[in-house]
Amino acid sequence: MKLNELFKEIDYTLLKGDMDEIVNDIVYDSRKAKNGDLFVAIIGAEVDGHDFIDDAIKNGAKVVLVSKNIDVSGNVTVIKVDNTRKILSKLSLRLFRYPQSKLKTIAITGTKGKTTTSFMIKRILEEAGYKCGLIGTTGVYIDDKMYPAKNTTPESYETIKYMDEMVKKKMNFMVMEVSSQALKYDRVNDIIFDYGVFTNLTQDHIGANEHPDMEDYIKSKAKLFNQCNHGIFNLDDQHFYDMVSGGDANINTYGYDERADLRATNLKLLREKGFIGIELTTDGLVKDTFKISSPGKFTSYNAMAAILTCKLIGIDDKYIKKALANFHVKGRVEPVHVSDDFTLLIDYAHNGVSTESILSTIKEYDPGRIVTIFGCGGNRSRDRRYEMGEMAGKYSDYCIITEDNNRYEEFEDIAKDILVGIKKTNCEYTIISDRKAAIKYAIENGKKGDIIMLIGKGHEDYKEIKGKRYPFDERVVIREILDELKK
Repeated sequence: MKLNELFKEIDYTLLKGDMDEIVNDIVYDSRKAKNGDLFVAIIGAEVDGHDFIDDAIKNGAKVVLVSKNIDVSGNVTVIKVDNTRKILSKLSLRLFRYPQSKLKTIAITGTKGKTTTSFMIKRILEEAGYKCGLIGTTGVYIDDKMYPAKNTTPESYETIKYMDEMVKKKMNFMVMEVSSQALKYDRVNDIIFDYGVFTNLTQDHIGANEHPDMEDYIKSKAKLFNQCNHGIFNLDDQHFYDMVSGGDANINTYGYDERADLRATNLKLLREKGFIGIELTTDGLVKDTFKISSPGKFTSYNAMAAILTCKLIGIDDKYIKKALANFHVKGRVEPVHVSDDFTLLIDYAHNGVSTESILSTIKEYDPGRIVTIFGCGGNRSRDRRYEMGEMAGKYSDYCIITEDNNRYEEFEDIAKDILVGIKKTNCEYTIISDRKAAIKYAIENGKKGDIIMLIGKGHEDYKEIKGKRYPFDERVVIREILDELKK
């Protein structure tokens, strides 16, 4: 595509070169630049793309987009704009010829529940016979392909390219988790979604390179509802009014509040052989009872968000019921069968809030014991370790402290911080540094009626130590352990 077509209706200053130049592709990572590409220099939280312009040109880039007055040598075209990240989104949409207009799009934001809700919606749509792509924390799913995800929400170029692939694969819908960082830093800036879903909002992602305070976090989340046609909101959440106050979307609500458009009227906890979940009865826009194969009251909120979204889309209740009864998400309260006597669940809980949420939920099922296997990531807030240790100890009968992603810290130092929290409780504990050995110990010592909670890594299939990632998929590890115990 010619530059003058690509930059049509965009304010820019040509610093050098020719707008008749033809661009093959757009890149913002200098290492990925090829002959004939446009390199976009983005100023990030830790890295400034302007420092890598020479590398991009050496790799073949013929056009450079900058936001600084900068001298660039060589036979290249240089274009300046005010904000290169914002313009990357506009250029990508034009390059791929606006693929979002050829899909029904559903965006989900919130502190918790994004992943589960997105997979519920995807499962329901597929049960009804539609093809649905998904972009989120656990990866990008298009037809039978899965691409690993570096961020919950990719950079705008990747998102739009994935959407283009979905169109080519004849997808009908795209479901997308949209993080506060993506909204704050304009990764979805020019996409108008058909439906936007708000799950909940609690204090998280406050700190260096994230959000300076809660006000910024709330403001970033609320941006979504200025760029979607229909907004679907959790009416029970304390930040409901923050989300709807400045948005332009049509409003529909769900929750236990009697004013909600879709409201829960009864909730039963179900624990049967091979099944742990809930039975949810609803009134309002959907009057029915749903059996859902995931535990706890928080599951009812995720399910209501999915039910209401799909109802507004026009999906028949029978497909919704069938999909939710046979539903699991990798690493989100995911059951792995190891014994008929006790239950093992894998979950991504990796901070104090999420640990308290999942363990307090499991406690409601009155298990014989809750045995929690967990660690904490290295090079992260020590407060997170104190809080996670305290919450694990508060709700568990026995804890096994083990490695997570130690990164550049020593496990012993991380464990000491976890113990600060756990020693505030009366929970028994042991320390087994090797995560596989810790899992094996829990399985070997499992008792009838136990629920073993393996938390912290969830969907991850690696462990990170000293800058390297080593294969570590807990499902694979559990199979290996069971095979070893048979011998």
